[in-house]
Amino acid sequence: MKVGIIGLGLIGGSIAKAYKKNSNFKVLGYDLDKSVLNFAIMSEAIDSELNDDNIGNCDLIIIAIYPKATIEFLNKKGHLINEKTVVIDTCGIKRSICKEAFRIADEKKFKFVGGHPMAGKQLSGFKYSRDSLFSGAPMVLVPKDYNDLFFLDYVKKLLIPVGFSKITITTAEHHDEMIAYTSQMAHLVSNAFVKSDTAEKHKGFSAGSYNDLTRVAYLNEEMWSELFINNRDFLINELDGFISELLLYKKALEAKDEENIRELLAEGRRIKEKVDGKCR
Repeated sequence: MKVGIIGLGLIGGSIAKAYKKNSNFKVLGYDLDKSVLNFAIMSEAIDSELNDDNIGNCDLIIIAIYPKATIEFLNKKGHLINEKTVVIDTCGIKRSICKEAFRIADEKKFKFVGGHPMAGKQLSGFKYSRDSLFSGAPMVLVPKDYNDLFFLDYVKKLLIPVGFSKITITTAEHHDEMIAYTSQMAHLVSNAFVKSDTAEKHKGFSAGSYNDLTRVAYLNEEMWSELFINNRDFLINELDGFISELLLYKKALEAKDEENIRELLAEGRRIKEKVDGKCR
């Protein structure tokens, strides 16, 4: 079996290392940065370079690059992909990706499944990749045909070496709605939070709470701006709700309404306990 990895950054590099460690797959890799590609070969994270001559021999191709670049790659190289090959992307949005990728796959005659591995780090690049990054992590798949159970089972088996604990099958619409809340809002709020003038004075006064809230403020602005714009409708909806809630806290503070503050805090705690199944 052969797997081709397009993009050897944090995500692609980690996936490549997982296949090398946990399977007998031959791992072929490609990256625009030749120094990264050469280092990946030298460190035995991949077996050799993925190119036009061998891409058609892959059983599985995983694309781990930005959304626009993913579609550009499929348009440019799709005709070289074997009709039996399964192609999975790893982008954090699915509607715009799947709409174009399904069309290209039909035109070029290969099998495409939208994908989103649900794990990461605040630091990007191959040097931060590790074979255990997705061990125990969820994976979301968006297939074109939800009724082809044999094909979905085959895709799940192809992904076993990566170490995912759970694979969720969903629609592109539902994925993007959920990700706006669980991922994109967290990055946006964290990034905005550190813009306080007080942030520069925090040392010696901060611990777990600050670190937890601001970890993902250290992000890749090129990638996240593209994700935010592509999912702006769901993200704006979440922002509107969040801002409305913040205004309730602000008004209660301005009115010195301790009872209202207490109830707002209790409401948030109760919701957290309910949605995460935890109790004090």
